[in-house]
Amino acid sequence: MHNTCTQVWTNCLQIIKDNIPAQSFKTWFDPIVPLKLEDKVLTIQVPSLFFYEWLEEHYVSLLRRTVKLQLGDEGRLEYNIVVDQSSNGVLPYTTKMPSSGNGSDNRKQSMPVPVNINRDIKNPFVIPGLKKIQVDPQLNPNYTFENYVEGDCNRLARSAGFAVAAKPGETSFNPLMIYGPSGMGKTHLAQAIGNQIRHTLPDKLVIYVSCEKFCQQFVESLKNNTINDFVNFYQAMDVIIMDDVHNFAGKEKTQDIFFHVFNHLHQSGKQIIITSDKAPKDLSGLEERLLSRFKWGLSADLQLPDLETRISILKKKMYVDGIDLPEEVVEYVAHNINNNVRELEGAMVSLLAHSTLNKKEIDLQLAKSMLKNFIKNTNKEISMDIIQKLVCDYFEVPMDLLKASTRKREVVQARQISMYLSKAMTRSSLKTIGAFFGGRDHSTVIYACQTVEDLIQTDKKFRTYVNDIEKKLKMS
Repeated sequence: MHNTCTQVWTNCLQIIKDNIPAQSFKTWFDPIVPLKLEDKVLTIQVPSLFFYEWLEEHYVSLLRRTVKLQLGDEGRLEYNIVVDQSSNGVLPYTTKMPSSGNGSDNRKQSMPVPVNINRDIKNPFVIPGLKKIQVDPQLNPNYTFENYVEGDCNRLARSAGFAVAAKPGETSFNPLMIYGPSGMGKTHLAQAIGNQIRHTLPDKLVIYVSCEKFCQQFVESLKNNTINDFVNFYQAMDVIIMDDVHNFAGKEKTQDIFFHVFNHLHQSGKQIIITSDKAPKDLSGLEERLLSRFKWGLSADLQLPDLETRISILKKKMYVDGIDLPEEVVEYVAHNINNNVRELEGAMVSLLAHSTLNKKEIDLQLAKSMLKNFIKNTNKEISMDIIQKLVCDYFEVPMDLLKASTRKREVVQARQISMYLSKAMTRSSLKTIGAFFGGRDHSTVIYACQTVEDLIQTDKKFRTYVNDIEKKLKMS
């Protein structure tokens, strides 16, 4: 029985899904469509040239291995790339490129451009001289990519933002929606894109506006009967950065105006960047037609930074401010403040203020004293080291065996309980937990957690073990 291209690609996806983060899989592999399978060459369709370049740069080895696993050593991969020329009035077309794993330098291939485009035709709706207007972009010059620390929590959003800044309006990330809880750095990243565009493309008209400010301006324009000027101004922009679009909820007339501004900009090939505290599917109070447009491009989330990223953020701020703090103080602050980046930086400012006003040297004791008053709940997060030690002591198992490959029943039980408690009581990712316990992958952690949960429900003695250990951890 011959495999179809869909079957082969489905099998490939099963392998890929186990080897990359869920968000990356959803962003870079869900949109791919298998087209055909001929002579052990699998052809897949990707939505843009940037999409293709990203796959080739970050996932080419994984793709090559999975395709050969399914089709044998002769298995090859080719791409059909959708090239969007709709902003010039031309329908999208596709071009074929092989994977770089096939021995050809595909990056030197140029994208064909339809020859029937009359680029001399002027847009009759452009008002002469309008592009010469001076616009204050309302951007904070301190919000740059250089000051934005990259980590696992924001890598996708930052990479997409950098791509947008290089070619505003020309990538498939239009609109680019950055979402996440308050204090995660959405405004910083959005404005960094704007500042980068102004630096490299100074002729572009860039404007940053919060949703609340936009609503206020709209109300004022209604009062002053200048609604046309208001709309024309925003439609004249090359890049619009709209912060906190969730605040449009319940404001139907303002939504309607932004809907028309959005359509005009998008159809004109202009870049739209928006931020929100929730993903598009979770936003309420917004019109469905507006939500559907938010989903056109890329939605990238910002998550809570892990400990390493928090330490990097503090060190970056120390470098920018020209200060030097003991390593133990930096680690203590980063370990205890894990709610958001804004609180993290605020704690650093408070620590410096305490030191200056009280004329005290910044040390661990001062940091502990300051944090006690700065944040209500400064309970130290239980670490995986503590969990591992306590579980090993409880079951009388040597700690080094938990990271070894042994399959002895008592060791496996201690290892699985340790993984389960690490997932429940720390902010560590599945990947981090697996790496800590002897370089295991995230699927092993998922299996361990599921096994422990099942035994808690069915084995009274086992449930007692876990409850006892949890109590000891909370008291430690």
